[in-house]
Amino acid sequence: MLSLSLGPIALPVAPLVLLCAVWGTSFLASRLARKSEDAAQGEVAGNTVFHAALVGLLAARLAYLVIHADAYLASPLSALDVRDGGWNAPAGLVAGLVWLAWRSLRWPRLKKAWLVSSLAGVTVWWLASTAIGLAGSPSMPDVELAGLEGGESLTLSQAAQGRPVVVNLWATWCAPCRVEMPMLAAAQQRETAVGFLFVNQGESPAAVQTYLRQEGLPLREVLLDKGSRLGEAIGSRGIPVTLFYDAQGRQVDAHFGILNAAALESRLRQLRPTR
Repeated sequence: MLSLSLGPIALPVAPLVLLCAVWGTSFLASRLARKSEDAAQGEVAGNTVFHAALVGLLAARLAYLVIHADAYLASPLSALDVRDGGWNAPAGLVAGLVWLAWRSLRWPRLKKAWLVSSLAGVTVWWLASTAIGLAGSPSMPDVELAGLEGGESLTLSQAAQGRPVVVNLWATWCAPCRVEMPMLAAAQQRETAVGFLFVNQGESPAAVQTYLRQEGLPLREVLLDKGSRLGEAIGSRGIPVTLFYDAQGRQVDAHFGILNAAALESRLRQLRPTR
């Protein structure tokens, strides 16, 4: 599951799970501290958990940027665009726990509250993230699509033709889709080892062709998903969604929301054949 629909709004699930885990950890730390100490120290315990989460998020982002530094150096401002989903979870987890350990030296009486609550919070976050991952589709869904030009019927795996592929779910009315589309179109023209499949959600061939002509986008391999079944199969009713499959049809990454060029490049490295 990639997104959660609330009326007309689609929210990414992963940040929501993290936010709930942090809030729960803070609440538990505060309650445990109040049982053994006083209300003031309960507030300190809860606030410190939020500070640890912020430190962890900063460390997770910085670690990801360091690992993929060459991709972001071409567009330095992309480093500030946290919507691209570029985080290194292990680095963030370690940094957050180190922060709590350091604070325990200043507040030794709160050490137990932080230890118990952080273990509970990390466990809940890990279990929820794993469950969400399992609820998705680890391989290409068997959804029937249609070609834009000829209207021929084919599945996603047939369109992939045994290649590693980037699959973008989009629509002409979707503002974030329109923002990222020129970047994805340029990547399709540039890449030789990775295919790009643009799966339009629920629109007519005429609407898609008009949009591509007006925007001057030379897209190849545009597919139509008239019933928007692919989004439902991967666990997302919102768009844009970008999926990354290896040559065996296994999903190696997925992103809900807008992508920038640096984030796309960092994910393409997982798909390009190694020499």
